[in-house]
Amino acid sequence: MNLQEHAGAVTFDVLVQPRASRAKIGPLHDGRLKVAVTAPPVEGEANAAVIEAIAKRLGIARGAVSVIAGQTSRRKTVRVAGVSRAVIEGLAG
Repeated sequence: MNLQEHAGAVTFDVLVQPRASRAKIGPLHDGRLKVAVTAPPVEGEANAAVIEAIAKRLGIARGAVSVIAGQTSRRKTVRVAGVSRAVIEGLAG
């Protein structure tokens, strides 16, 4: 997984599966963390669901998680503030 740590935040790439039967994080797929969400890919609903799923899994506020690239794509780059690289690496496991 391509993790970059800078300015108190970690960025990493995800592959989103919208309209999944249930929300799930992992495993890795082509070097990206797979995030399955039940929301459809319309009007930012899937992006909001990705933020919610990652924040819930890490036990942090939703405001600490943001989609910084790929807003309209299944391939996104996510930024998580206030966590270490090791915590994000634990998401894939």
